[in-house]
Amino acid sequence: MTGLSADGIDRSPAATALAELAADPDITQERETLKLFESNAHPASTQMEAASHMKPIVQFVPLNVVAGAHKANSETRQLVQEVGLSALRRFTTVFYKRCETDPLLDKFIRRHTDPHGERFSLWIMEKFGDGTPWTQERKTRPRDVMVINSEKFEVSFDRSSAHVAAWHSPKREPHKWGQHFVPEDARTWMRVHFWAAREVGMFDEYPAFMDYYVRFIGHFVSVYSSKSPPFTRESARWSADPRNIEQYFANGNVMKDLMFKTVSEAVAELPKNERIYTGSSRDAEPSWPYKCS
Repeated sequence: MTGLSADGIDRSPAATALAELAADPDITQERETLKLFESNAHPASTQMEAASHMKPIVQFVPLNVVAGAHKANSETRQLVQEVGLSALRRFTTVFYKRCETDPLLDKFIRRHTDPHGERFSLWIMEKFGDGTPWTQERKTRPRDVMVINSEKFEVSFDRSSAHVAAWHSPKREPHKWGQHFVPEDARTWMRVHFWAAREVGMFDEYPAFMDYYVRFIGHFVSVYSSKSPPFTRESARWSADPRNIEQYFANGNVMKDLMFKTVSEAVAELPKNERIYTGSSRDAEPSWPYKCS
């Protein structure tokens, strides 16, 4: 992302926000992976086909987070290979279609023509360890420039700049333009996200993957909204009750039960064992999703 002040130092709010996001361990890791590819120090890598002789994973797989960043391993790789890119693409494509019809989420999406679903599916594959398809896609991604406060910024070339682009989407209300995601935004995003997964059969067909994936999202959503991880499990349960879907449609695709509540009030509605969130596994006594319960 670019945009410099007269003295050569970028002090714009957008650049400050980007700098804060850049410190996130997962985003730092993604940036370093791209640098390796750009320097040709990393061999090209693509998705691998699932080995037919692999025994399906049915047991609990601990969330593999090291020094605050998610790390793929042989178990996460096997989980995602059992699902495959085609199933992931169906899931993420349905997810973005749902986002586009949600009045809150759609405001963060500047263009429906961008391949959001495809990019998301590639990101999942890579984060779970099946090659580096997302990094390779980023190398060939067209340059995307936004004007923010009369300055030109290159955006959407990685997750941090995509966040900034969403905050400054021209579709947002003027009084919210530039504001960061709040828990209501993140909770709506997670509910719709897990709903899409449920709609295409991910929870039924790939329970081991989804068991891990819910915890995976619980970890990653913290960079979007630090108060949101405790709501991850509730967000996954929400779409399991058809009455919630019916009420959502009746309300014009609006989740009215999330509106006009403080974070404290919303947390108090959760089961007691879901109210505590310690942050990453660097904590001496980590809470979910960094341990089993």
